[in-house]
Amino acid sequence: MTTAASSATGIPAIVSAGDLTDDDLAALYAYPATTEPSVRANFVVSLDGAISTAGSSRGLTSPLDQRVLKLLRSLADVVLVGASTIRVEDYIGIRIPESGRQRREEQGLQPIPPLAVVSGRADIDPKSRLLTDTLVPPIILTTTTAPTAAKRDLAAAGAQVVELGPDRVETAAIIDTLTGLGMRRILCEGGPSLAGQLAADDALDELCVTTAPVVVGGDARRITHTDRPVQLTMGCEHIIFDTDGFQLARWARKS
Repeated sequence: MTTAASSATGIPAIVSAGDLTDDDLAALYAYPATTEPSVRANFVVSLDGAISTAGSSRGLTSPLDQRVLKLLRSLADVVLVGASTIRVEDYIGIRIPESGRQRREEQGLQPIPPLAVVSGRADIDPKSRLLTDTLVPPIILTTTTAPTAAKRDLAAAGAQVVELGPDRVETAAIIDTLTGLGMRRILCEGGPSLAGQLAADDALDELCVTTAPVVVGGDARRITHTDRPVQLTMGCEHIIFDTDGFQLARWARKS
């Protein structure tokens, strides 16, 4: 791993992707050593800030981005996603290779992290791949006022349905519920409304961003979408430069 950094001056590590090993990446993206909940978001964006092309992020990703995505999932206790993103990206359950499962078990983690899906109306197809193509049941975070039939159908399909409030799935309830289930290392994969909610509620601790070397125009959303003002100051922990022009950065809240 080739790096250039000065921890004394706070300058981030500058890393050439080169022949980065899985251990190198795991060290670069290791969660802080704390017993407190830690919320990390991961997104890929274009040079002009779009998080999707043709309605999906698939046109922006790269092999290294996908590799880091899988690594971040392997480091997390749970992967948090909004229902709209589940539908648009056609999510299936998280997959972890056998070597990764063994490493997780050695660290006291579940072999495979579950998906936790935020849906105030429990508006998820029980026949979707989220439920039919998974190795662990998803957790559906919803409300007491969501349609009873929808919640019943999701539970019958194998989901763990958790009601968090009467009208809205609040950030504090999300974090408290997941932490109560022993899941304090939370990886949010979007969408922008959920990421915006986390940021506006001062709950976003880290942001991992892959920047694709393309300009796409259009009207795609940004990483965070919220009607509330947000001012989170973050410092860059590292930037990885790949030979194909992609840049991967890890940003963390300043204390």
